[in-house]
Amino acid sequence: MTLPFHGGELEAQARAGVGEAAAAGGAFIRDHMPEQHRAFFAGLPFLVVAGGDAQGRTWASILEGPEGFATSPDPRRLNLGRGLAPADPLAETFERGGEIGLLGIELATRRRNRLNGRLRREGEGEGFALEVWQSFGNCPQHILPRERRVEGGRPGPVRVSDRLSGEQAARISAADTFFIASGFAASGREDGAAGGFDASHRGGPQGFVRVEGGGALSFPDYAGNNFFNTLGNLLRDPRVGLVFVDFESGGLLHLSGRASIDWRPGASADPDARRLVRVAIERVIERPGALSLRWRREGAARLRLRVTRKVRESAGIVSFHLAPQDGSPPPAFRPGQHLPVALEIPGRPGRVRRSYSLSGPGPGLRISVKREGRGLASRFLHDAVAVGDVIEADLPAGEFALPGGDAPLVMAGAGVGVTPLLAMLHAAAAGDPGRPVRFAQGVRSGRDHAFKAEVAGLAGPARVARVWFSAPDAQDRRAGGFDAEGRLSAADLLALAPSQDAEFLLCGPAAFLAQIRAGLEAGGVPASRIHVESFGPEG
Repeated sequence: MTLPFHGGELEAQARAGVGEAAAAGGAFIRDHMPEQHRAFFAGLPFLVVAGGDAQGRTWASILEGPEGFATSPDPRRLNLGRGLAPADPLAETFERGGEIGLLGIELATRRRNRLNGRLRREGEGEGFALEVWQSFGNCPQHILPRERRVEGGRPGPVRVSDRLSGEQAARISAADTFFIASGFAASGREDGAAGGFDASHRGGPQGFVRVEGGGALSFPDYAGNNFFNTLGNLLRDPRVGLVFVDFESGGLLHLSGRASIDWRPGASADPDARRLVRVAIERVIERPGALSLRWRREGAARLRLRVTRKVRESAGIVSFHLAPQDGSPPPAFRPGQHLPVALEIPGRPGRVRRSYSLSGPGPGLRISVKREGRGLASRFLHDAVAVGDVIEADLPAGEFALPGGDAPLVMAGAGVGVTPLLAMLHAAAAGDPGRPVRFAQGVRSGRDHAFKAEVAGLAGPARVARVWFSAPDAQDRRAGGFDAEGRLSAADLLALAPSQDAEFLLCGPAAFLAQIRAGLEAGGVPASRIHVESFGPEG
């Protein structure tokens, strides 16, 4: 299989020690948009754009329009009903056509999907068409939820300079979000399928971007999907674009410059950082009121939840049972959704935000958290949070959900990825006990086998559970307790499916999802019947 990565991405993956995992996850990157992505882009009111101008600078920007301004007539094409404003640094790029990257992101639900390709104008007044080269989803880590609204308003005067003003520097220092553009130009690509521009998101606590005088800034690079598209591009071409959105006023602050990466451990003062990126600023364009969209940060957590039980499920997973502190009923949620939590960790500025899948049947709330070796939030929850403590949280969110209808369900989770599927299994057992369900769980060994008794208690005539141990020890082999040795595969799920019209629900790391989904599609399962929820390592 030809990997969808160029040399810079492969080098970055190797430096980070994730080359094998990234290679396995490469099947997650497609040369077309699956149906879910086509529908997602068509429902968005804005897109993040990455591209280059005629002077050779790289820029990031925002293209907005009414919902439906982006449409997809087929999986390899995205039509855009409008272009960028004349004052936008990428406006001429749209007019002349060329390579761009797009990020579709829904801040309220934290969903995001990326694609890149070649843009061309369809004709005067007819919009633009993007020929898709690469399309893939991203995990929701580090996206801070915001609710949007639309307001009128006139753009203010554009200000252009080659360094940041004091006011601009203060705005960046207070930011918790920006978007970044990078690219590997066609003239230098080793593999045409691996190049192009990429638009990506970066988020963190306020102050995570440090301004180093008016001509430079730096930011930490956290754990992500292990593809290293942005850093890989920067290893081959240091030109970079950043855009900071004033979510309250619609203003855009565009920066273009050159980036360098410090790979040394401890290069950043942020203990969650894996690397540090520095940007030497070459051009600044400020566009007050450039957008009609406005957003409200869901900063004040809506829920205060008391920990009523803390239960160890396996060697690395602990469940937290939560109830509203004020005694009110817990909020309703759909099985498959996650709970965004805001943790006050001593020594950390501001709240540390993470999202954990809801694993219980309801109406109560239960999150089940795997302890990550370098995960600040998971270590704090495991080591410091006790019964009686209060956790702040936002309302449950997420689009991963049980498909309607009566088609059989095949659920497959790797490691802690089983948690949203467990909530779905509870819902299927309680709400539609006759619906056929096959529940497949992949874990490393017996000490990592979470929810064993709970899943067994939900089995029945219509619901069959199977467990795969990838690395059982001698005690596991003596005790049994698993159905097969090895890694859970697409072939296993196809054999487990009770009929050809089954719906497949998958949750786990990107590499697992990529391999399973590719195998299911090769086995004849339509992409529309494969539903996935990915997660990455905690940053």
